[in-house]
Amino acid sequence: MLRRILVLVGVVAVLGFGAYWWLTEPPARLAVSEPFVTPNPVHGEVIFDAGGCASCHAVPNQPDRLKLGGGLAIPSPFGTFYAPNISPDRADGIGGWSENDFVNAVKRGISPEGTHYFPAFPYTSYAHATVQDVRDLFAYLKTLAPVSGRSPDHDLPFPFDIRRNVGIWKLLFMDDSLFVPNQSRPTQWNRGAYLVNTFGHCAECHSPRNLLGGIRAAQRFAGGPDPDGKGFVPNITQKGELAQWSEKDIDYFLETGQTPDGDNAGGAMARVIRNTSQLSSDDRAAIANYVKSLPPVEGPPRPKKKEAKDQ
Repeated sequence: MLRRILVLVGVVAVLGFGAYWWLTEPPARLAVSEPFVTPNPVHGEVIFDAGGCASCHAVPNQPDRLKLGGGLAIPSPFGTFYAPNISPDRADGIGGWSENDFVNAVKRGISPEGTHYFPAFPYTSYAHATVQDVRDLFAYLKTLAPVSGRSPDHDLPFPFDIRRNVGIWKLLFMDDSLFVPNQSRPTQWNRGAYLVNTFGHCAECHSPRNLLGGIRAAQRFAGGPDPDGKGFVPNITQKGELAQWSEKDIDYFLETGQTPDGDNAGGAMARVIRNTSQLSSDDRAAIANYVKSLPPVEGPPRPKKKEAKDQ
């Protein structure tokens, strides 16, 4: 009897491990569909600015936002991630990557070695972008100066440090469908929708997340606690403070970082503004047009401010 039980346990363990291995398998690599179309680095710069790549990948505490040596610490409830070097350096950056490597990293969240990237890299948004735009971005990155030096390893506790587990996370929360324009909306709105929901990845910060780190779809763009635990990301639907802003206010904020009441963007948003300020006025206006159209959604309640103690 004991032998039968042990055999049964062994079979169940093997089947369970097999199921785990199958479920966590990285997705099939995406082939570059239009290799005959020459990438455009000039347009790639637009994608770079829309994506705010420098916000995370620029070397911290130095003025050159195009010095993409990485190293920025990104705190989260699952541990601390460090933005990698994405400069053209062949040893420490992505200088040795092929175009196909880059497309699959950005749109599938898989490394050239075939392992999962952690979703601190917002590929869940980039997945909706066109392959050609990603190719243009890669072409632009190759025009920048290489930067030597590797970022620290991510500081994640078990089991969050196991990349294989990200495969299950992707099954639960990743939608890799391409952005589809809404034919009932004007061109400007669709351009804004594309930038916000793909490279702009606005929902990645401006949405609350569940216990597994997936965006709560019903509260998309409705704000929530900052992942670093030091603040609250605002609701940018028409239920939040942006309900009082005009499209011109949003456009001006994306250009200057200044709010209608004269305040200035701070923290991570200040880094974002360094990038959106480089966009064309048409693209900023398109983003503003789309954001202003977001229907009102009630977000998580903001924590009450602690009363100052008597001195």
